[in-house]
Order: sequence, then structure tokens, then C-alpha cells
Amino acid sequence: MAAEPTGAGPATFQARVLALVARIPPGRVMTYGQLALLAGAPGAARQAGQVLNGLMGHTELPWQRVINAQGRISTYKVGVGEVQEGLLRAEGVAFDDTGRCDLDTLQWWPEDAPDRAVPPAPLW
Repeated sequence: MAAEPTGAGPATFQARVLALVARIPPGRVMTYGQLALLAGAPGAARQAGQVLNGLMGHTELPWQRVINAQGRISTYKVGVGEVQEGLLRAEGVAFDDTGRCDLDTLQWWPEDAPDRAVPPAPLW
């Protein structure tokens, strides 16, 4: 079953992604797949990543709070992984020796998320 976009919010996928990113609290994270799901496009993790890729360094939005489904930073390959890691660490996000953060503790779900009652299996 496809998730409906969170709230009545913005009409385009890009606008919904950006609106969700703006809501992620400091010290918490979302995954790209989770972001796509909540923006109404389950399975569109790459597209969510592409939306954020255009923002890095050019916005006040907390783009750094979006990571991959393994709890790792994926932006090293585009040259901003160190920046993202530093920003997250400054917010109190800890990473283990393998570069993972604890998604069970740090993953944020909006209160109005339709799938909040039953956390989805990590399919992304």
C-alpha cells in the first residue's frame, strides 16, 4: 500500500521532501527511503537523494540529517561526507567504528506520519 504524503502540504515530490527535511529535529535522522515514503513516493530513495544533492551547502535546511538505511552517511562519494558527519556529530549524533549511527534510537518519524504506528521494515 502506498503511503500518502504527510499532511496536506506541498504538491510536488521535491517540495514535500524539502518540507519534511525542514522538520527533522537536531540530533535526529531520517533515511532517504523513509523520506521518499513519507513524501508519497515509496521506493524513490534515489530521487529523494537527488533533491537533497542539489541543496548541500546552499540552504539552511538540515540536509545533513538524512542518511542511508544502514545508518551511514552516503555523501562521501559526492565530496561532502566529512561535512555531513561533522554537522551530525555537532548535533550529538554518534557513529560506531563501522560508521553507523543507531537508527533504533535516532530515526525520527513525524507525529502525523501515516505509518508511524507500525514502523516499516527497512526496505530501502
